[in-house]
Parts: sequence; C-alpha cells; structure tokens
Amino acid sequence: MALSVLPPSKCGCHYQFYRTRITQQRTRNSAMIIRMTASSGGGTGGRLASYEEGELERPNWTGQTPLSRLVAALISFKPLYSVLKLGARQVLISTAEKTNVPWREMTKEILESDVYKEMESIENPSIVYPDYYLSPFHAYDEGNLSWLAAAEAEAATMSMVRRAIPDASSLDEANEIVRGNWLNAIEKHHQHYSGNLEIRDILDIGCSVGVSTRFLAHKFPSAKLTGLDLSPYFLAVAQYKEKRRNSRSNSIEWIHANGEDTGLDSQTFDIVSISYVLHECPARATVNLAKEAFRLLRPGGTFVITDNSPKSKKLQQLSPVLFTLMKSTEPFLDEYYLLDLEKTVKDAGFVNVQTVLTDPRHRTLTATVPY
Repeated sequence: MALSVLPPSKCGCHYQFYRTRITQQRTRNSAMIIRMTASSGGGTGGRLASYEEGELERPNWTGQTPLSRLVAALISFKPLYSVLKLGARQVLISTAEKTNVPWREMTKEILESDVYKEMESIENPSIVYPDYYLSPFHAYDEGNLSWLAAAEAEAATMSMVRRAIPDASSLDEANEIVRGNWLNAIEKHHQHYSGNLEIRDILDIGCSVGVSTRFLAHKFPSAKLTGLDLSPYFLAVAQYKEKRRNSRSNSIEWIHANGEDTGLDSQTFDIVSISYVLHECPARATVNLAKEAFRLLRPGGTFVITDNSPKSKKLQQLSPVLFTLMKSTEPFLDEYYLLDLEKTVKDAGFVNVQTVLTDPRHRTLTATVPY
C-alpha cells in the first residue's frame, strides 16, 4: 500500500505552497522509506522527514505469534503483572519529565484545583458503561474512571507526542508534526472529496481532557466543536481547563456519552474525529464506533481516525521491555492490531477510504460519507 506523508503545519506561518517529493526504495530488510520535502513560499528553506514502514504487516509482539503468546502468559501472572504495571507507570512519568513535560506538577495542579465542581454539570447518571471500559488499563485499576487518570491525561498526551518525534527540540515542534499532519490530512481529504460542504459542526469522539478537541477548534475556527467521552472525570477536566482559557468564538460543548451509541441526531456533523482511542477498544467497539460515525455525518462528511500504525517501523522494533510494559497496560492492543481498520470503515458505508503515515508511529485514516 502506498502511503503519502503530509507536511507539518507551521504556527504563525502561511505556506503559499507545498512541494512534496516522495521516494520509495527497498532497504536491505525490505522496509519502505517514505521521504517528504516541504518548501515554504517564505523562502525559509526545506524540511526533510523520513518515516519508515517496517517489513511486517504488524508488530510480531501482537496477535497469535509465539512472542505475543509469551508476553500474554507473563502478563497473566498476577504478581508479575503488578510489577509490570508499576514499571509501565514509572517509565511513562520518567520519559515525560526527561523531555521537559512536568508530569507531577501538572497532575498536582489539577488534583488541588476546583475541578471537582465540574462533575455535577458534566456527568450523565443514566450512562451504562460497557464491560470493556471497566477494565484496568493505562496502569489505573479504575481505567479512565478516576481523578488521577484525568489529572495525568494531558501530560501523558504530551509525552506521547514527544516519543513520536524524539528529535524535536520542543513540544511545540513535535506538535507541528504530529498534530499538524493529522489536521492537514483532515483538511486535504475534506477539500478533495466533500466539494463545497462547509465545515460547521465537528464531533470529537473519545475527546479525553479536550486536547485534540482544542486543536480541531484552532484549525477550524468557524466550526462548532463538540467533545464526547465516556469518562466524566476526563470531561470535568476538559471543561475546567476550557473555562480558564480566554473565550473563543467557537465554544466547545462537552457531552458525557458512549461513542458507540451517542444519542445525538443523525446527519448533524461535517467531521467526526477519533484520536488515539481505538487501540483501547475491543474490535466490536471499533465496528460500532464506525457505524455511529457514519450515522452522525452529513452526506459528504469526513470521518477521521488517528492512532498507532501497525506498519510503523518504530513500533515493530520496540524493545522487549517496552512492548511488554505497553501490553501490560493495554488489554485490547492485540485486537486493535489484528483488525482490518480500512475494511471496517468501508463496511460501515464510507467511501474514499485512505490511510497516510502522519508521523513515525501513527497513521491517519480519512473517509467520506457518500452523497
């Protein structure tokens, strides 16, 4: 499958044009190297990024491979699982703080704030949580249903971006690539396949504490943004943070609901986005999320998913320690990597399904609801 790489957006700069050159060659281990050169009209020079696709369809530490089964056996041993869970948490925090993400400071600020007052206006008491959502993950016994998980979510997101672009000089530079390429993929797809359909309403499913929602709001300032999540704790943090920011013209609405069955009206959105969510879901939930996104989008609307890429060379070459720690906190990772995501989206009714490698670790899939 040919992958294209989109140029990163530059904050404060307006690109007059992008010149993208993609060359593909086979390395000795059959990896595909995808190179992109972007030139700005301002004459500031070019930028070269190389994203590599591994030789496998997915990492050999996933699925039913001998290595994957060995890791699963280790994780199933409860005393060892407890050690792995603690180790995974320590790795996340230390990695973040080594890249100048003040994990502990950010967490403390939230936990010692008035964020708890937001819960009453956010929580939907009639929610019935699906069984998979009640599983421990991300090294939290309560999963996403805890104040600690909510307080640490933004720092964890920052750390994820820094891990994706380890050579970036700052978080802002890493976000220009990870978030910028994702947003450009959405814009490019919508402009190409959705004709003159104006982007008026955007839904961010699995919005967590609102990081991706705010990036969407900044990219599409004339649109009305809705952030939807199953965790009222995450949404309380999102609403708390949004209230502390300067008022924006496109205010964000936060909804506590299940993305598989939102209860929202059909054909009411122009873009539905799901960011870094599906690797936390069993395959059956992903199928339902795609069907619900199709129902919610207007004809010509754009569906976008960004998450781990099974073909990422970086992920395929993770050390045994790192992928064991990762799998110990992500119970549905095997299902995610085994699922044919493009087929799932097509089966939901979407057309123009495309996948691009938008950074060394992540893919972005875009699709259209036919007219």
